[in-house]
Amino acid sequence: MADPRGFLKNGREVAERRPVEERIQDWNEVYPGSAGRALLPIITEQAGRCMDCGIPFCHQGCPLGNIIPEWNDLVWRDDWEGAIERLHATNNFPDFTGRLCPAPCETACVLGINQDPVTIKNVEVAIIDKAWDSGFVRPQPPEWLSGRTVAVVGSGPAGLAAAQQLTRAGHTVAVYERADRIGGLLRYGIPEFKMEKQHLDKRLEQMRREGTVFRAGVDCGSDLDGPALVDRYDAVVLAIGSTEARDLSAPGRELGGIHQAMEFLPQANRVALGEEVDGQITAAGKHVVIIGGGDTGADCLGTSTRQGAASITQLEILPEPPGVRPAGQPWPTYPMVFRISSAHEEATETELGSRVYAVSTQEFLGDADGNVRALRLVDVAPSTVPGEEGRLVEVEGSVREIPADLVLLAMGFTGPQQAGLVEQLAVDLDERGNVARDARYMSSVDGVFVAGDAGRGQSLIVWAIAEGRAAAAAVDTYLTGSTTLPAPIPPTERPLVV
Repeated sequence: MADPRGFLKNGREVAERRPVEERIQDWNEVYPGSAGRALLPIITEQAGRCMDCGIPFCHQGCPLGNIIPEWNDLVWRDDWEGAIERLHATNNFPDFTGRLCPAPCETACVLGINQDPVTIKNVEVAIIDKAWDSGFVRPQPPEWLSGRTVAVVGSGPAGLAAAQQLTRAGHTVAVYERADRIGGLLRYGIPEFKMEKQHLDKRLEQMRREGTVFRAGVDCGSDLDGPALVDRYDAVVLAIGSTEARDLSAPGRELGGIHQAMEFLPQANRVALGEEVDGQITAAGKHVVIIGGGDTGADCLGTSTRQGAASITQLEILPEPPGVRPAGQPWPTYPMVFRISSAHEEATETELGSRVYAVSTQEFLGDADGNVRALRLVDVAPSTVPGEEGRLVEVEGSVREIPADLVLLAMGFTGPQQAGLVEQLAVDLDERGNVARDARYMSSVDGVFVAGDAGRGQSLIVWAIAEGRAAAAAVDTYLTGSTTLPAPIPPTERPLVV
């Protein structure tokens, strides 16, 4: 145990963000130097709050099974090389998860039963930032090659994790990405202010030095069809994500100015990285309405703030969540509570944005040029009809209009793209439209494996990395008969959502 009285002496402190008026003027991360470096002055006492519980429920909360008490203890003892070794033992990319994960480990922290939990996420990113600065992150090329080849389709967190594990196991791995650069949503879906792409680029360089081959700009299913892919490689891992965006079929959907979030965000990210985008969808000077209250909606919010929107309204069909853990969501489950992201903080402090809960869009209203000008909204509430409890119904007399020059749909994703590669491979789908797989992460086609959102459905980055690691162990076993790669619990034994 780090400090036996640490949790009694010290309260929870997290890394401080840069002032709002400063950070909305650029696209850099919201923390000065990074969240990890911002926490360094208080890192020892924060890691020392970890109680090294007899049963550390933070392990249960983390899909990766991170050995959290051990690396907290090592940080407290100023053993940074030991800390990153423990962290890398379960997580290929803590530089990603330490910035992007919602930290279900913290809501499962035993200290969190009646106190503020340990700042696990901030300590994690501090460890990896310190490791990069100290030269502790090195390529780990295999000692020998197996002679087997693997294609990984998709270069998001699941695909990268699977590729790195399989390369280190001695297989020759090629990662295919249809975009012009490697990284999947990490590259063009996540705004720079949440994770600067230098962190992704450093990892890709490490993987190149280990022997992983990257092939960007290749659309498997078009440039290279499914049967050819299977013939060329000894195994294939589908890590193509859940990319079919959920739409809103309200009257007026065809009007100009209504876009999916993943049309808007990649363009903004390219421009933030210095590229030019013809006909960019921009929020500059516009009344922006974001439909959807999740992480993607918050990314649209932060991006619109930086682009200079006139106003931003974020709509959520569900009621505003409570500020404390609901009785029906007891520890150590991940509770649905009111949370304020850096983007919400910026919108509130600049008085640009607001969040509106328990509303439904009845209609998109257009102008004479065929562009959206307003939304007609109506309040919704749970039905009081016996047998229909929980169903949302419209509240009489609550219809109103709000101005809108740009509407961004951030309502989640329904599954992987089926046209092209999935259809060509003729893999079975489950009842939710995802690629079906067994406990070995194998699809209905021999030698074709599935990892991440393509098989699981839209989920968290930690689940994607965990599934990439598990699928890699399954592929290694398939190719060689056994594996020394760590294999997290099979997907049939874990819940579908946090």
